[in-house]
Amino acid sequence: MTETSTGRAFIGSYTTAGGHGVTAVAVDAETGALTPLGATDALDNPSFLALSADGAVLYAVGESAHGTAAAFDVRGPVPALLAKPVPVDGAAPTHLALAGGHLVTANYTSGSLTALPVRPDGALGPAAHLLQHHGSGPHPDRQRGPHAHQVLPDPSGRWLVSVDLGTDSVRVCALDPATGALRLHRETALRPGTGPRHLAFHPDGRHAYVLNELAPTLVVCRWDAASGTLEPLGETPVAHEGGPEPCYPSEVVVAPDGRFLWVANRGPDTIATLALDPDGGRAALVAAVDCGGHWPRHLTRDPTGRRLYAANERSGDVTWFDVYEESGIPRRAGSLEAPAASCVLFG
Repeated sequence: MTETSTGRAFIGSYTTAGGHGVTAVAVDAETGALTPLGATDALDNPSFLALSADGAVLYAVGESAHGTAAAFDVRGPVPALLAKPVPVDGAAPTHLALAGGHLVTANYTSGSLTALPVRPDGALGPAAHLLQHHGSGPHPDRQRGPHAHQVLPDPSGRWLVSVDLGTDSVRVCALDPATGALRLHRETALRPGTGPRHLAFHPDGRHAYVLNELAPTLVVCRWDAASGTLEPLGETPVAHEGGPEPCYPSEVVVAPDGRFLWVANRGPDTIATLALDPDGGRAALVAAVDCGGHWPRHLTRDPTGRRLYAANERSGDVTWFDVYEESGIPRRAGSLEAPAASCVLFG
């Protein structure tokens, strides 16, 4: 590979299950192949990652009982801690987002969001504010209390949206950049027992797609950035009925042109392709292909949208796929060994 044909990406993994922590990889622009550059296990269980706007600092949550977050300098081949990991004052953070000069974490076990200030050098300060979720759902084991699973900014940058598996709801919040204070603006209830996990926005900024984990379905929603309102429009399957194993969807990814979206399904270990209507208001399951491994915890696309990358946690690999332009169906193109892989992020 030449320097001009190479991009980069980062793989997060569970160190307590044999993962390498945060691994930097080179990405061949022509083939999509990944080549490891260096790794660090300085943070326990860096299960999800985010990158600063200039690409110089990588942020990770430490998914453990005493949750933490950390910043890494990634200008060299091996990610290097900028400072000691910072407590998030919540348990088992699973997701994170940069917004308003802060890093916001979604803390799964404790069901909360935490805002941590980002210092001028990119390092993290102590927690500025914690927003506790409240509620429960009908599932006897998974929904005894709130479980914030994802937090992300909406396309307008005005709102933060958090998806809570335990309360069957999506919350819209406002962040005060000056103080880090998080204020609940609105909560949208979804069908009880579905266990929403992750959400992705349509490129038009007017639709969002909520992926359920406890019911293998996708909720198509209308998004109004002016009012900060999420309105469910319909629910559609993301897996074919009658499979031999239960299905636990993990991630939803939307194509840059808004024609397709893809879902990673744990259990059947598939990547499902769904076609979107031209206005983004309806989705239909088209096909499902093997994920190339076992238990795809995360799915992402490269910046062009021509390839998909699945982090197959239990088989310990990242598998990449070329996407057929007309059908949106992915075709396996290669894989990289990555023990306990949990997340792939492009730089």
